Amino acid sequence: MQTHTMDEIQTWRGQDAMGRDGDKLGSIEDIYLDEQTGKPEWVAIKTGLFGTKLSFAPLAEARHEDGGIHLPYDKATLKDAPNVDADGQLSQEEEQRLYAHYGLDYGEHRSDTGLPEGQRHSRDTGRTDRDMGAGTTTRDRDESVTTGREPVGHDTSGPTTDEAMTRSEEELTVGKTSRETGRARLRKYVVTEEVQQTVPVQREEVRIEREPITDANVGAATDGPAISEEEHEVTLHAEEPMVEKRVVPKERVRLDKETVMDERTVTDEVRKERIEADGEAGGRL
Repeated sequence: MQTHTMDEIQTWRGQDAMGRDGDKLGSIEDIYLDEQTGKPEWVAIKTGLFGTKLSFAPLAEARHEDGGIHLPYDKATLKDAPNVDADGQLSQEEEQRLYAHYGLDYGEHRSDTGLPEGQRHSRDTGRTDRDMGAGTTTRDRDESVTTGREPVGHDTSGPTTDEAMTRSEEELTVGKTSRETGRARLRKYVVTEEVQQTVPVQREEVRIEREPITDANVGAATDGPAISEEEHEVTLHAEEPMVEKRVVPKERVRLDKETVMDERTVTDEVRKERIEADGEAGGRL
């Protein structure tokens, strides 16, 4: 791992975490240091569709270059990392599970001091152990600096912190994602149908006309032998329907898309903490 000063490490927050293939893994949320040595050991990376999930990766082989923190892992490895609560501290058991996931030896890649069960690695807050003082837990020191007052009473469920407890609630974050719902296509095919159309046609028929012999036609009537056999032929004509087909373009058809707005109601359960006070002498407060 490259050597960096604490000032450099504190600037890593908000920078992109890059995978071994050059893909963006997420945005760096926190750097976790060994509480005794102050060495950076873990990086908490915002992942997920809306950046709401924190995944941990070791910094043993990290490289800080090109405006980001480069890690020798891919998205799938980071996504499948053990689920660890990002509460500002990592226990030894949590570290062991993380190192096992990344295929690293726990004894080789953790700090030289080693932390027994119950001691933890914590977020980089910009303060050293010397600044915070000895003999108190990380939580006690943080809250003492924050509030500037001594705790009242003692915590029966764990280490005494201060005079107040924090109430938290889960909030529902709803986003949108696009998915394929179907496909439409245009297909042209040929059908055959019968068309009927009436067409007027003409034909010639033979009609016999008779006229009496008159002075006007007596010459033509007596032209030729008096008695003879004779034939006279007339050619008849008739019109027949003639069919001719031609291709005529009628219209153009294309596919297009339009966006319509619908409303969907999303229902989920969220947890909320409630705080109540009980008084031993005067009943519930």
